[in-house]
Amino acid sequence: MKETYNNKTVIITGASRGIGAKTALKFASCGYNVIINYVNNNHLAQNIQKEIVSKYNVKVTLIKADISKEEEVKKIIDIIKENYSSIDVLINNAGIAIDTTLEDKTVTNFKRILDVNLIGPFLMSKYIGKLMLNQKSGRIVNISSTNGIDSYYPYSMDYDASKAALISLTHNFAIEYAPYIQVNCIAPGWVNTEMNKELDKEYINEESKHILLKRFAEPEEIAESIYFAATAPYLNDTIIKVDGGRI
Repeated sequence: MKETYNNKTVIITGASRGIGAKTALKFASCGYNVIINYVNNNHLAQNIQKEIVSKYNVKVTLIKADISKEEEVKKIIDIIKENYSSIDVLINNAGIAIDTTLEDKTVTNFKRILDVNLIGPFLMSKYIGKLMLNQKSGRIVNISSTNGIDSYYPYSMDYDASKAALISLTHNFAIEYAPYIQVNCIAPGWVNTEMNKELDKEYINEESKHILLKRFAEPEEIAESIYFAATAPYLNDTIIKVDGGRI
């Protein structure tokens, strides 16, 4: 039987760790029911679920699904319809990078990056957006990167391309869904996440010199900006760089 909750509901893709996990905690702390999507890290997803339940009086649902596959996205929609009366916020956070030299880059890996970083947000925005249009309200926040704007790294050219395309997708969905759904984009710079943990300390120090705050962001700091983008009343079709002032 469907349970009735008064809270608003957010779904966050790739929410078992890093920025996604901290975003889940942020929304939960503000009274949102949280749907945590993940692909592989069941143990980490359960840990986030337990932490939220122990701290906040909200509902938490775990959904294991590969958002780059349309049938699995449809499964997500079925679960939402069965368990929630509305869906208020979609955070397209899931993303991958496979950094290599140009010589070692393959079409297979390039396509996988596009599948997760671009096709996934497209599918989620298409199907979740339909639910939001039916209720004539909703927010979508895409998590791009400064790599898609003005921070280019040849080792990451496939990742960079996917994040630039996600910014384009943001503009088009904002136009398509107006005036009922506000669609915005956060573009973080360097963040202390799992993706960057293997970076050489000397490289981190060198990159930090180009940041006015002289350090990488913490995931919870990016989560604050994501929450702002999802709740600001008159914000729409906007790309927000969150890079500590990179010069």
